[in-house]
Amino acid sequence: MKKNIYRTAAVVTGLSIAERALGFLYRIVLSRLIGAEGLGLYQVALSVFSVFITLGTGGIPITVSRLISKNKAGGSAKGESGAVTAGLLGSLALTLPVCLIFVLFGSKFTFLFSDERCLSLFSILLIGLVFSSVYAVVKGSFWGNKQFLAPSILELVEESVMVIAGVLLLRGVSDVFEGARLACIAVIISYFVSFSSSAICFFARGGRLSSPRGQLKPLFSSAMPITAVRAGGSLVGSAVAVLLPAMLIRAGATRTQALQMFGVVSGMAIPILSIPSTIIGSISLVLVPELSEDFYRKRFKHMAKNIERGLSTTVLIACTLIPLFFVLGDDVGRVLYSDASAGEMIRKCCFILLPMSLTMISTGILNSLNFEKQTLVFYFIGAALMLGAVLLLSKYIGVYAYPVGLALSYLVCSVCNLIFLCKKCPLPSSLLKKSLIVCALMLPISLIGQFICVALKKYLSAPGAMGLTALAMLAITFVLYFFCHIFSPKPFKKLLFEK
Repeated sequence: MKKNIYRTAAVVTGLSIAERALGFLYRIVLSRLIGAEGLGLYQVALSVFSVFITLGTGGIPITVSRLISKNKAGGSAKGESGAVTAGLLGSLALTLPVCLIFVLFGSKFTFLFSDERCLSLFSILLIGLVFSSVYAVVKGSFWGNKQFLAPSILELVEESVMVIAGVLLLRGVSDVFEGARLACIAVIISYFVSFSSSAICFFARGGRLSSPRGQLKPLFSSAMPITAVRAGGSLVGSAVAVLLPAMLIRAGATRTQALQMFGVVSGMAIPILSIPSTIIGSISLVLVPELSEDFYRKRFKHMAKNIERGLSTTVLIACTLIPLFFVLGDDVGRVLYSDASAGEMIRKCCFILLPMSLTMISTGILNSLNFEKQTLVFYFIGAALMLGAVLLLSKYIGVYAYPVGLALSYLVCSVCNLIFLCKKCPLPSSLLKKSLIVCALMLPISLIGQFICVALKKYLSAPGAMGLTALAMLAITFVLYFFCHIFSPKPFKKLLFEK
């Protein structure tokens, strides 16, 4: 797997898709078992909890991965194990005090939530904070050693345990709050399983801990900007979980209606629109140690080639999925969630996929090249625009203020990231030309897909028409890509035959 980046990315992507598919199905189950209001309570508590997970881990796993790559390039085995130890100490130092503070003064923090019931849900989730932070560092050590299979399997196991535990616990539950509480308990069970499994796997594979001397300073120097970006993302998510319902209530909605609308956008529409992040995240995961090693070994031509691969693949994936969501978004909401408003939101907001995907891949590339401070600045510019949209536009466009704000944030971040990246590592003009062609092809593909969907609905049920339309659109997409010299079978040949 170390020698074949295509095969590695394919394996990681396959496992990630399986994991996200489970999580996606679980969201559908939750929406049906505990309703939009229960899902809203669960999402609010989870969004606040994600802030503290991010503060406890944030950029530490990816920095541990990069430090291991750096020590490998320098031939220091002791430095590799020291980086892992430094990561564990850093994560524990950031998470244990948080747990202690909430144990002693938890009742003082109801202001963090738009609904006071969420505090007790958050207290349940807090049990898994240390488990999650330790697991994240161990995962980073696997990445640094280019051992992608083990953490991918562990992620899938974690998601599977959460789904199984959640379904078993939620059987027969009728109370909204009780359903949200049991869903949080399922999360804790899954965190404990991933923590214990990763620790066993780490030592069984020969992992060692040693003195972190010489590793703590570079760890925190590199990790803090990444942590700030990710913590900022979690904080912004938590702020939206508080501000958006409040702004909707101010615009005339009741508290229950506001929570239901927030549940639709954050628990139904946005997860669907985040589907490309599964594939883009896998590509970024595989590229980061490769790019870091190229950077430290001064293999700049190879590094530029990998950057071009990552960006071109990202554009291809996003522009393939946008027409699918535009044509089938309404049906997705009705079939999967039995909620027409979720489907309408998916269809109207699908164009967010391209800037979102480019932001994700370009941020990962810049972080791997030691430009964390620049991505931090770009992120906060985008975050300010997103919060401004929620505060100013909720009165006029309701819950759509959130996806519009996300679109503005991703657009600014992706443009700034790419301009900065091109200055540091010039990319061929052919990349821009191919990207523009792919974007232009979205219009005819969407029109053809719309025609096919309408025709099939005359003879088939909604799920059947949706499935056949998706297959037909994908086939047409790849035919057009092939004749426009966008698509090449070369990666698939390498995936299947190159050792």
